[in-house]
Amino acid sequence: MMISRRAFFVRAAASGAAIAGGAAALRAQQPTVHDSSLVPTDTGNLFAMNQMAAKSVVLPPKPGATASMSNDQRDALEHRIRCQCGCTLDVYTCRTTDFSCQVSPAMHGDIMALVQGGYSAQEIIDAFQNVYGERVLMAPTKSGFNLVGWFTPGIALILGGIAVAGLLRRWRARSTVAAQPTSYTPHVDATPEELAQLEAAVRAEDDR
Repeated sequence: MMISRRAFFVRAAASGAAIAGGAAALRAQQPTVHDSSLVPTDTGNLFAMNQMAAKSVVLPPKPGATASMSNDQRDALEHRIRCQCGCTLDVYTCRTTDFSCQVSPAMHGDIMALVQGGYSAQEIIDAFQNVYGERVLMAPTKSGFNLVGWFTPGIALILGGIAVAGLLRRWRARSTVAAQPTSYTPHVDATPEELAQLEAAVRAEDDR
């Protein structure tokens, strides 16, 4: 049986719509699985947020432990610990300015628990560094290769000052030489006898 071209395209479109609808229904029946490892990470963006970055930093409370510091001291400690969500801020600043972050509140909770467990500021810093690595510190430790990062700015400043002082001395020396008057003795192409005759003529002219 012959069918028109128009009827053929109408039937093809209807078949495609039915297939697409069936696939959508099949996907709707399957359970949704959320796997954070499958979420693409934008490593080129410094401010890419990772709300799954929080790790548990837990230590058992010390015997007879009481709070090792005041709230102000704890806040000062949080300024030394970097939030791991990708914002580059410290824990205190992130949790008090970015209320969408889920990482800094979790890290804050771990810090409070360690404070109540009787741990000192340095012990808490060490515990976070053991879990997250040195990237959790807002400032690198003053040891090993990190000493280069601590002292390089000061050394560069000193060397720059020495270079500038040397340039100033050179400029001043050049200015002093340029300001000194130079003696100039004109060259006269004449014999001593001719010079004596010229001098006698000048004296005779002055005597008149």
